[in-house]
Amino acid sequence: MVGPRAWIGGIFNRSSNKRFGSDKYLNYPLTPLQEQSLQRLQERLGVPFDESRLDHQEALQALWNAAFPNVKLKSLISEQWKEMGWQGANPSTDFRGCGFISLENLLYFATRYPACFHKLLYKQSGSRATWEYPFAVAGINITFMLIQMLDLFSEKPKCLPGLNFVKLIGEDDEAFDILYCIAFAMMDAQWLAMRASYMEFKDVLQATRTQLERELSLEDIQRIEELPAFNLI
Repeated sequence: MVGPRAWIGGIFNRSSNKRFGSDKYLNYPLTPLQEQSLQRLQERLGVPFDESRLDHQEALQALWNAAFPNVKLKSLISEQWKEMGWQGANPSTDFRGCGFISLENLLYFATRYPACFHKLLYKQSGSRATWEYPFAVAGINITFMLIQMLDLFSEKPKCLPGLNFVKLIGEDDEAFDILYCIAFAMMDAQWLAMRASYMEFKDVLQATRTQLERELSLEDIQRIEELPAFNLI
């Protein structure tokens, strides 16, 4: 079941990092490697999805191929996309809510952790609701949530989860994409644990954010693979 366009991005417009923020996190130094990695990620955030660009078209086709390897996509604009949980026949209208990085995140998940990706896409675990969350649109909201949670539009994150994430991305340029996969799997686990249905997606996503903030506030995490929820993927 696919919902209204208010799903895209609007869920977290009023969220803040006050709970995990503090003045003591404002003046921390970044290593040159951390600064470069953060800058590369921030540059990715600034790339809008452009359906006229060939590389963006190819990424969209690659996502379909990874999701449904045995089904031919008739056209980049097709009712078939609704099978993945897009809101209409043209996914580009949904990507506008979060830019090209939201497509990159989905494609990374599909190719790096295909078993977990397909388990969530096909809703293979647990007792599912009659009205399930739309997979692809949920993925865009997860990207949006992570960007806000980590305070990535600031010059430097001003919250403890964001500060600790910068340390992780300094060790691994793919840390944001891996965190996205963790967050998606965690969201689905929360969905099942809360016995949620379509209208409760906002609450599930907020619970997911809270859990991620807790894990990213742990002092002994040096690598993204050390997050407790990494085993979900």
